[in-house]
Amino acid sequence: MTHITRVAAIDIGTVTCRLLLAETDGTHITTLAKHSTITNLGESVDATSRLLPEAIERVCQTVAGYLAEIERFEREVPLPSGQEKTKLVALATSASRDAQNSHVFIERLARLGVNLSIIPGEREAQLSFLGASREFAGEHLLVVDSGGGSTEVIVGVAGGQPSLVHSFDIGCRRVTERFLHSDPPTSEEIQAARVWVREQFQSYFDELREEKLRIDRVIAVAGTATSMVSVRDRLVVYDSKHVHGARMEAHSLDQVFDLLASLPLEQRKQVIGLQPQRAAVIVGGALILQELLRVLGVQAYTASESDILQGIILSAV
Repeated sequence: MTHITRVAAIDIGTVTCRLLLAETDGTHITTLAKHSTITNLGESVDATSRLLPEAIERVCQTVAGYLAEIERFEREVPLPSGQEKTKLVALATSASRDAQNSHVFIERLARLGVNLSIIPGEREAQLSFLGASREFAGEHLLVVDSGGGSTEVIVGVAGGQPSLVHSFDIGCRRVTERFLHSDPPTSEEIQAARVWVREQFQSYFDELREEKLRIDRVIAVAGTATSMVSVRDRLVVYDSKHVHGARMEAHSLDQVFDLLASLPLEQRKQVIGLQPQRAAVIVGGALILQELLRVLGVQAYTASESDILQGIILSAV
């Protein structure tokens, strides 16, 4: 008999804090609730190497709300047979890795009853691959998880273990805070950011080409990649089913980038398909995806709503 487990996965990134509450048998996932909140934990971390008290507070308030949601489901929807409490897994990534005062953050969440694990970039990449690859059985994939503080690149065959994993300290917030200071950013700032991002990527992908690895599909996960589709298709209300699996051509990505980079922040917040809270860092995020496609020499990526959250759920059982 198949054993079902209810798992709550909380992913605390540099820009967003997300919850996926689901039941799984280790292969299939049934979603009960899914939430994403822009909390900007990584605000100023690249410059100061410290988490701001107000950023920690934003995340803790969000997590408290998620815990209330988990408890509500326990009251209203019976747990699987033999399970007395939802299994909670909370992970933090780039901003928490970089910050010297992450222990303060861990202690604050512990007071809420949350045992937070700060995972290395390679583990983040493995979990993202597990989540993103599950629908593409047998395909040779390159999965890109570009977040606020880091970008993970994972190569492997769907359904198996990754063959190559690498984490770059490149993310939309990091690029924005280092280079894109004007509103809107100047062409000189954008060019400086491109040169820096390309330099980080180039040597690794030169080596990758020498390996002559087969890649059938590039999958891009996380908020920047999905936002590009949403803006391109002018989604007034975000539709996961529309975005998930959508093909984003490089020329369309360039068009969306040109639009967003040309607008001052207040106008960028009004762009249809873009979360207003993401507007401050979206230009940097789109630039990273552009440079990644260029250095890979590919013409498109497949956007995926399945990412590290689904990987956490599956690995938890």
